[in-house]
Amino acid sequence: MTASGENQTPRRSGRGRLYVTLGGIVLAAVVVGGIVERRVHVAHLKSAAQDAAIPRVQVILPQQGPKTRTLDLPGNISAWYQAPIYAQVSGYVQMWYKDIGAKVKAGEILATIDTPGLDAQYAASKANFDVAMARYRLAQITARRWRALQGTQAVSQQEVDVQVADAEVRQAEVEAARHEVSRYAALIGFKQLVAPFDGVVTSRRADVGDYVNAGGGDLSSRGTATELFSVADVHRMRIFVSIPQDYADIISPKLTGDVSVPQYPGRIFKAKFLATARAFNAGTRTVTTELVVDNDKHELWPDSYANIHFVAPGDPDILIIPEGALVFRAQGMQVAVVDEDNRIRLRNVTVGTNLGTKVQVLAGIGPKDRIVNNPSAGLLEGQKVYLVGATPGYNDAGATASPAVDKGDDVRAMPAGDSNANDAGVRQ
Repeated sequence: MTASGENQTPRRSGRGRLYVTLGGIVLAAVVVGGIVERRVHVAHLKSAAQDAAIPRVQVILPQQGPKTRTLDLPGNISAWYQAPIYAQVSGYVQMWYKDIGAKVKAGEILATIDTPGLDAQYAASKANFDVAMARYRLAQITARRWRALQGTQAVSQQEVDVQVADAEVRQAEVEAARHEVSRYAALIGFKQLVAPFDGVVTSRRADVGDYVNAGGGDLSSRGTATELFSVADVHRMRIFVSIPQDYADIISPKLTGDVSVPQYPGRIFKAKFLATARAFNAGTRTVTTELVVDNDKHELWPDSYANIHFVAPGDPDILIIPEGALVFRAQGMQVAVVDEDNRIRLRNVTVGTNLGTKVQVLAGIGPKDRIVNNPSAGLLEGQKVYLVGATPGYNDAGATASPAVDKGDDVRAMPAGDSNANDAGVRQ
């Protein structure tokens, strides 16, 4: 029994040491594996962070300018002639004869005004004229008799001169009375409101019994005056449009425009150039330009809103890029160009006419330059970038865009304003 127990004790202790050794080996393997795995993760994260620090950009190619430029602007339609008609005599509206929308001829009566006060003044002026005429005739007879006695001892020369001068005074009084009669006669003529030209009555604010003021029109309760009638000549219409300074070069006697109005969807009226202000508005940097359109059927109405579509020649030799590709910095207007090593090169450019969403570039880029579309303000000179395709629904203009690509993928530069990312191949 004793010998057998002694043999088992060393055997057990040997197994225990074996187990301890194996456990240590396993533990060491776990520790070493964890360290190695952590270092691999750290290296991977470091690589991913470095990769993420490199910006992804979409590049486009400049396009040739359009052969024609289009411009749509709002405009104001005005009558060829439009005249507000006020009363020039005080009185009460006796009767009106033309309502709104009525077609009138020049000189046609619109309304009459009852002026009892003016009538009395006119009658008094004619009576004063008759009195002045009678006195003048008497003075003439008296002066003629005194001249007959001139040179005799019956009258002196002084008395003759006085009588002759008195006749001249009476003659002047007759002339003054005649002018007074003419003045009241002219006012009597204003008792009738007449149309100044052929046209349409666009407003009537006079009613029977209304009191109107001389030179003012219909008096409201606050004493303000308004016109009694308004007449417009609408056989032709004037259209006033404010053209931006960038498009002022299209203004010439050959300028034409397509006019559309909301009340006639799909209808186009042809307008021709009439005049321009030749000066810009300091607040809006636009120039007021006047067009004319025929309106024989009276379809266009005064004070209407209109949309004017202009088509002007363009310059295909000038490159264009989207406005979003421009960078505004202290160094001036720039674009970000991607070179052959996929590094950013900031170039100063000279821009020309703004075409709306695109702009002309007169100098600074070439037709094969890869330009960053919508560049970030943080892009720096010489910075490494990766090229990606267009984002669906954002910068692909609604077309199907290629998925975003990472470094090493084949990315194609899009022409400026084109949504197809597979038009012009540029290998990263």
